[in-house]
Amino acid sequence: MKLDGITVVDLSLFLPGPALTQVMADHGATVIKVENVDGGEPNRVIGAARDGVTVFFANTHRSKRSLALNLKTPEGVEALLRLAETADVFVESFRPGTVDRLGVGYQAVRERAPAIVYLSISAYGQSGPYVDRPAHDAATEAMAGILSVNRGWDDRPWLPAIACADMLSSNIALTGVLMALLRRERTGKGDYIDIAMMDSVIASMPNNYGPVMAERRSPTPQDERSWGGNAMYRVYETRDGEFVVLGGAEIKFATNLLNALGRPDLIDLCKLPPGAGQGPVREFLTEVFATKTKAEWVTWMADKDIAFAPVKTLREGLDDPQTRHRGMVVRDHRGWEHLGIPIKFADEPGRIDVSLPAHGQHSEEILEEIGYGPDERAALKAKDVF
Repeated sequence: MKLDGITVVDLSLFLPGPALTQVMADHGATVIKVENVDGGEPNRVIGAARDGVTVFFANTHRSKRSLALNLKTPEGVEALLRLAETADVFVESFRPGTVDRLGVGYQAVRERAPAIVYLSISAYGQSGPYVDRPAHDAATEAMAGILSVNRGWDDRPWLPAIACADMLSSNIALTGVLMALLRRERTGKGDYIDIAMMDSVIASMPNNYGPVMAERRSPTPQDERSWGGNAMYRVYETRDGEFVVLGGAEIKFATNLLNALGRPDLIDLCKLPPGAGQGPVREFLTEVFATKTKAEWVTWMADKDIAFAPVKTLREGLDDPQTRHRGMVVRDHRGWEHLGIPIKFADEPGRIDVSLPAHGQHSEEILEEIGYGPDERAALKAKDVF
């Protein structure tokens, strides 16, 4: 697989870092999850569980190895630094300054592993006026202004269904790690990568800053193309209280739909900018979609070239034939479902290993692999180092 031979030491918690290293593990990397000795990764206990294993943990830690270390001891720090000497990538997501206080920051690790690619993911980055602020996904989205335009039917800011800052920073960080590994392959030099969740969400809206940058004003969400201002790019309620979406604003789709509905007179309005000018079209479509059930609209749209989709539940989304065809849901020998691999390589594709590590399951063998003999391991265990 693409990342065979790459070893990752992962100190990260919750979602951004574990999701990143999960992608690497699915494509061949050996990922060693370093957990604290008291309880380990928080997502082991967050959300619904199957046989005592949470779905959250299963979706972010398959095929990884678990080393439970007490980094508040000198011996634990030394063990981690010795492990870093064998690694290619080091990932952490503590509040800025924490790893330096522990003695496992970039400079300390670099002294022992000069070619290491060291990644830090944090809410606001490793510098700036917010560097000491605690925050998770929602707070960084709020500070970036994202929540101001993420509005529900009541026109009030609300939380997105996806943990946008978490997952966008995860994917951007993965890109950074792979770029650094490519550079290291060419030059032999490692690197330090500073990823901020707030930076990541800001960088992920290049198509939505038009009025903000051109006119220096906050946009009115309901007048913007991406947020419902375009009649052909909008969610509509159906007769049975369900929802459908029109998801293509190209004029050809508007022409096809409005001709089929007997309202060609509205086509020219769809050529206007999103906002008030398209109001009559939005009003007409709101009324017409309320005349049929969601299922009836699915049938009606089947033979028409219109960017349309029913709004499905998450369960329906996983059961969708396209989802299943693409292998995005995998069932194991226990009957458990797992998320599939979204990157589809023609050569050396990723592979799903659904084994999940118990807390500290591999501690003894990992310490042995990095040179700790039986007596040393026994002494460390007696001191609760692992």
